[in-house]
Amino acid sequence: MRITVASGKGGTGKSTVAANLAQAISETQPVVLVDCDVEEPDLHLFFPSENNQCDICVDNPVIDEDVCDSCGLCGRFCRYGALTVINGRHNFFAELCHSCTGCAVVCPKNAITMVPRPVGVVRVQDPSPTLRLISGVLNEGEVQAPPVISGAKARARGEALVIYDSSPGIACPVIETLEGSDFCVLVTESTPFGLHDLELAYGVTEEMGIPSGVVINRSDGGDEEICDFCAEKGVPILMTIPFDRHIAAIQNIGGLITLEIPGWDRRFIELFSRIMRMTEAIV
Repeated sequence: MRITVASGKGGTGKSTVAANLAQAISETQPVVLVDCDVEEPDLHLFFPSENNQCDICVDNPVIDEDVCDSCGLCGRFCRYGALTVINGRHNFFAELCHSCTGCAVVCPKNAITMVPRPVGVVRVQDPSPTLRLISGVLNEGEVQAPPVISGAKARARGEALVIYDSSPGIACPVIETLEGSDFCVLVTESTPFGLHDLELAYGVTEEMGIPSGVVINRSDGGDEEICDFCAEKGVPILMTIPFDRHIAAIQNIGGLITLEIPGWDRRFIELFSRIMRMTEAIV
């Protein structure tokens, strides 16, 4: 079972929902939580513990100048502008390279070799015997998040129950995180921006054929527009978390409401049960 927690915008409480859901589930069964928000991973703040890490690398071209005749085929092939040939001189921009290896394939002199380059790391923690946290971390200055997300997800391959915490928005990192998911929890808030970005995020899950449900966070009771949208699209509202000072205070110090406030562990278990019932009904 693969569950992605996503949101159209940042700051809705997506990571809070993912962390509390994983904690509640871990009380009764093993679960793996994967932080796919690789540009700003923060789930480790909820689960401080020792970690081990490994590098994530992408393949970049290296040109043998002694063999190359500067024909320019490699530069003309590269649709991303990562490799250009101007006046017989090669210019390579690693941040733009998508590691497609096409430049090496089209080179008539076999002058191009693909060489690994580190772009991030994957860290693995075991906060408890039934909870594993895997965090993808993109190196500073890098812009290609999908390879790090893919590397983090690969470390959870084969596990029975995995929760992915995606980055906000609807760009490539979110698509990479959602790929292969069985269900998506869309976290939103009752604001005009929250509704607008919920519409965008829902559109992505619909296009990818992934069933979804909504969690309304920081609700002040004025959720009518969110409820109307969900009713129109046939998307269930799975949980509502109130705009509460006590909840905010716990979250702000890296705490979990499932551990600090009685009853919230049961609410998140019920959230998980609803997700399971929905996915079983679809199957």
